[in-house]
Amino acid sequence: MVRSPIRSVRHLQRYREIIHVFVHHGFGELVDTLELLPYLSLPRRILRGDKPKPTPRGVPQRLRMALEDLGPTFIKLGQVLSTRPDILPMEYILELSKLQDAVPPVAWSAIRERIDTELGCPLEEVFTDFEPAPIAAASLSQVHAATLPNGDSVVVKVQRPNIQNVIETDLEILFDVARLAQERTPLGEIYDLPGIAEEFATTLRAELNFYREGRNADRFRENFAEEEYLHIPRVYWDYTTRRLLILERIHGIKIDDVETLDATGYDRHQIALNAARMIVQEVLQDGFFHADPHPGNFVVMPGEVIGAMDFGMVGYLNQQLRTDLMRLYVVAIQLDEEGIVDQLIRIGFTRGRVNRAKLQHDVGRLLRKYHGMPLGTIRAREVIEDVMPLAFRYNLKLPADLWLLGKTLTMMEGVGLKLDPDFDIFAVSRPYVRRFVWQLALPGVWGPPLIKGINNWTDLLANLPRVGSQALSRIERGEMEIKIQHKGLSKALDRLDQTANRLSLSILLAALIVGLALLIPTFNLAEQWGLATIVVITGFAGVSLLGLWLVFSIWRSGR
Repeated sequence: MVRSPIRSVRHLQRYREIIHVFVHHGFGELVDTLELLPYLSLPRRILRGDKPKPTPRGVPQRLRMALEDLGPTFIKLGQVLSTRPDILPMEYILELSKLQDAVPPVAWSAIRERIDTELGCPLEEVFTDFEPAPIAAASLSQVHAATLPNGDSVVVKVQRPNIQNVIETDLEILFDVARLAQERTPLGEIYDLPGIAEEFATTLRAELNFYREGRNADRFRENFAEEEYLHIPRVYWDYTTRRLLILERIHGIKIDDVETLDATGYDRHQIALNAARMIVQEVLQDGFFHADPHPGNFVVMPGEVIGAMDFGMVGYLNQQLRTDLMRLYVVAIQLDEEGIVDQLIRIGFTRGRVNRAKLQHDVGRLLRKYHGMPLGTIRAREVIEDVMPLAFRYNLKLPADLWLLGKTLTMMEGVGLKLDPDFDIFAVSRPYVRRFVWQLALPGVWGPPLIKGINNWTDLLANLPRVGSQALSRIERGEMEIKIQHKGLSKALDRLDQTANRLSLSILLAALIVGLALLIPTFNLAEQWGLATIVVITGFAGVSLLGLWLVFSIWRSGR
């Protein structure tokens, strides 16, 4: 009996919606490959009956449109995939980067009910003024302006009603599809698709927890407590819940509104410098960065102070990863292509067997492109776009936060260049790089790993005689066993077993049909039929029907 990959009957309607959308956008072959139709009681003609109209759009554009039609979970999935060039080719990355998370606002009555529920009282008891019309609306939440009794102007970020159930349903479906794709598509041989789905689910669920976003804001404020050029809004924890976030409202000019900045008399060069200092400190010093730095999340306040907003998406770089990146940066500056490949392998960015000579050749060709160019003329966007195809071609497994960092640097560089055409993020980073390199030489950095290594060697040497003696004794007594696990072998054996069963059944049915067919002429059908005649005729008809059923099942499976 074949086990259905669909875990919950209550999601069948959503499954059907998703299949219709993908088929409509020309992905019927993918649906057919995953073999979902039999489990959803859908006819195979659906793959032919809902074809999209002829269009010059390519596959990446049709994929983006399908994700947009499927709503918040799939829009977020596309946005996350747009930061993963190790999974998708460059043309898909560029197209999915266009996904916008802007939707019509929820009716005020539903939002009002959600706010009252979260506060535990009517909102009039907490706010002296509240704007029903939202100042921003996204797929997971929307934002309203309000005023507290003490006169503080705040923004109220409230989660959309029922969005949690919608997200969880879609995540369950994504897990099912990821498992099927792992088993039935070539991608499963290269990537851990259920693992990618799990990672995405963790990220999305974190965005639904406004306590976490509030803690992110507090952490940024602590990290930049000594810096006057950045303002992080205060969190009003007395009123904040998992689904309701109350923040200080900050006023300013949108950071990429160059005309208004010039009319107000702001120094655009200083603003660009402050933006660069912010991202460099986040990456090299704190290891904690704002991962959604589009212009709508930053405003310019008096004194060229940058005000930051929306802390739902952040990235993390631990000390070891920052150290590895710095070493990679050093060998890249030295144009040492062999050193770059060595560093990639040492860090563990390469998966499985990699053609080292070919990778080194492509890295060398990339380095020669930038040879002799002043750092100030090199653009982070161009470098990242050159690296992305290499990551996909050689299946380099870079941490998700690293790709998120690449997208962050690209967006911040775009803002900086719009503010100041001479913007040079490398010049801003030099003192931080120097400080980081000096820190690597301090005992506080290399001492703990060294002590840990010494302790591990001490334990190994102390246990080696005892463990070695036990191993030799077991070998001598014939008790030592070596187990070899073949990945994917059970799947191949199952298919082989199914094929053998089908072949055996085919031979048996053929023998029965031929045997019974030979027996029929021995009976005189013109006379009254006896029991033997009825048994033979009935048997012949039965096995013939079974044979037709077998032929139909083979044709339907496509094998």
